[in-house]
Amino acid sequence: LALAQRLAALADPAQAPEPSRLAAVAAVATDFDGVHTDDRVLVDEAGREAVLASRSDGLGLARLAEAGGPRLLILSKERNPVVSARAAKLRVEALQGVDDKAAALAAWLSAAGVPPERALYVGNDVNDLPAMALVGLSACPEDAQPEVVAAADWVLPRPGGRGALRAMAEALIAARRDAAR
Repeated sequence: LALAQRLAALADPAQAPEPSRLAAVAAVATDFDGVHTDDRVLVDEAGREAVLASRSDGLGLARLAEAGGPRLLILSKERNPVVSARAAKLRVEALQGVDDKAAALAAWLSAAGVPPERALYVGNDVNDLPAMALVGLSACPEDAQPEVVAAADWVLPRPGGRGALRAMAEALIAARRDAAR
């Protein structure tokens, strides 16, 4: 039943968090694979990896930063140069090779002076669940694993690596703009 309710939220924009809740977000942490990417990896004959990411997502995150948006962090289990390259291009801090995402996120939030209840975490797979449970607002792309969709406060209306972060960024920008009025 919980999964059906989360899936229904995809078709009903009223199921998105209240604008006041979005406007209160002071930090956003995201997984990389499956959130910034479509969760696939290309491996060439030399073992080099490449991923697909959305330029639209990148522009959304840039617009969020320009609007004075929340602090941003990429939190990844993987240790891969592609994560560093994408984070550098987006001008977003990245922590890689993280097995315990909840502990790493708690430490990052503490260092930033952001209470967990003012943080948003976006994940797509079961290893993101502890970090999602730590924060005041959790989200996932529409194509996240069923357990994650069921646990998320907010199911973003686009797939990972194909507009999910743009949708999140635009909603946060709109909520901040409306709160400033």
